[in-house]
Amino acid sequence: MSERLQPGDVAPAFTLPDADGHQVSLSDHKGRKVIVYFYPAALTPGCTKQACDFTDNLDLLADAGYDVIGISPDTPEKLGKFREKESLKVTLLADPDKKTLDAYGAFGEKKNYGKTYLGVIRSTIVVDEDGKVAHAFYNVRATGHVAKIIKDLGI
Repeated sequence: MSERLQPGDVAPAFTLPDADGHQVSLSDHKGRKVIVYFYPAALTPGCTKQACDFTDNLDLLADAGYDVIGISPDTPEKLGKFREKESLKVTLLADPDKKTLDAYGAFGEKKNYGKTYLGVIRSTIVVDEDGKVAHAFYNVRATGHVAKIIKDLGI
């Protein structure tokens, strides 16, 4: 389990497959601001709500200079089904070995109904044009999170 990122940290580099199996790297977005959000599982109610919220606000975020990338431990195939079923427009990346999730502090101990287990910590990291962490939000809620980010970023 790695440390949580702080503003000013260099965002860990990654290259992961998207829903079509194409490799996407954080460095592909150099010179742009990137909202990287981590979610537990495609095709589940909370994650669907969050992905739809990002899709619904994608034009607003893009106009403000932000790209949006969602990362989960799902396979590219499952991400493809998720994208098609929900008409998602955000870039979805697969991290089945959880190395990127771990590097961003988005995988670790969680508690649910008194039990402790390892899992994806719903998190959002905003990376600036220079590849540094501008904002780090951990243990966020699926519902209302996108509206809060828009407000926090002053968009």
